[in-house]
Amino acid sequence: MNEKYLFTSEIVSPGHPDKVADIISDTIVDKLIMGDSKSRVASETFVAGKNIIVGGEVTSKVELTDEEYKKMIKEVLKDIGYNGNPYFTKEECLHPEDLNIQILLNKQSPDISQGVDREDGEIGAGDQGIMFGYADKETIDYMPKTIMYARRLMQKIYDFALKNPSKLGVDIKTQVTIDYKNKENFEKSEPKKIDTIVVSAPCVNTMSIEEVRTLIQSLIDEELNNDSMYKKEECKIYINPTGKYVSHSPLHDSGLTGRKLIVDTFGGYSPIGGGAQSSKDPSKVDRSGLYLGRYIAKNIVAAGLATKCVVQLSYAIGIAEPISIAVDTYGTGRFSDEELSKIVEEIFPGTPMWIINKFGLDKPSEHTFTYANVAKRGQVGYEDYPWEKLDSVEILKQKTNALKWKK
Repeated sequence: MNEKYLFTSEIVSPGHPDKVADIISDTIVDKLIMGDSKSRVASETFVAGKNIIVGGEVTSKVELTDEEYKKMIKEVLKDIGYNGNPYFTKEECLHPEDLNIQILLNKQSPDISQGVDREDGEIGAGDQGIMFGYADKETIDYMPKTIMYARRLMQKIYDFALKNPSKLGVDIKTQVTIDYKNKENFEKSEPKKIDTIVVSAPCVNTMSIEEVRTLIQSLIDEELNNDSMYKKEECKIYINPTGKYVSHSPLHDSGLTGRKLIVDTFGGYSPIGGGAQSSKDPSKVDRSGLYLGRYIAKNIVAAGLATKCVVQLSYAIGIAEPISIAVDTYGTGRFSDEELSKIVEEIFPGTPMWIINKFGLDKPSEHTFTYANVAKRGQVGYEDYPWEKLDSVEILKQKTNALKWKK
């Protein structure tokens, strides 16, 4: 009997209702922070049917009218692909002209802001909470292969949908299962092959399910045929497994900011803190703490100090310094986790201000990164993000040179 050890990750496209909500929320974050770097933002979005509600707290020198918010939201939808596509009826897919948009934004509580914006210039954490960053050696981006394959397939099909609105819609989900053969290989980050692929993508009513499956299979093959992990004859592939899928978008499935945390991060390979990144300015450690945790874990693995690594940080509201930092290398570390945790505390101050300055989180721009684009692509795993740099590898090596290798 052949051994198997399977692990699965999924991804959703920007057209998925939850992602629509994330992207709207982060477009607001971009707009306000680009105009006032000290803006405090926490603006959740709820999409359901033809209704979009934006609510939460905003404190900023940038003052937008409800009409300006509504115009921005309609532009976001058009950019995602909900641009009045004539190949889908108004009953099958969301059309921007039908929207009912409500803006329910208040100012941040002074009880919170007095602890965040401190007189000494430091920034206290915007809330209490825990965050986890993860990295492993499975890909050149130090990300698990399952989520990266799912991302690649989603992007391939989504790009096709944008260019061919007469065939596919943009509300797409992909899922990839990888076989490690046994638990030992999983623990060593040594995947063996793609076991299963699942794709759900909406099609226009005039296409048959056979046509849709043939089309999407061809896109899968184009993306993966030259990949040694993809053996088509051995791979189980499910394309729109329930049959023809026409009605889609927020018309048929509500969406909410922050409901795709595992999709946004490490595909289930790591614990998650529970707080969303989207909708929040970088003083909120749910966002900045995740970025720091990912940065530290990635540099530890890239430095050869572990095969895989998770870093936990915790914060208390109004307190700048992390309450705790813990490194766990799942038994793959060259040194003890206690020693690595101590070194990480020495190297990385971890205060919100330090993280913001380190990664330029108060300076989103078209030339660096935008939070809306991060919401579209995923919060981690792309080398062009500032928190994905490997510029602490050498200092980690230097700090561990004096330590004894773990037996």
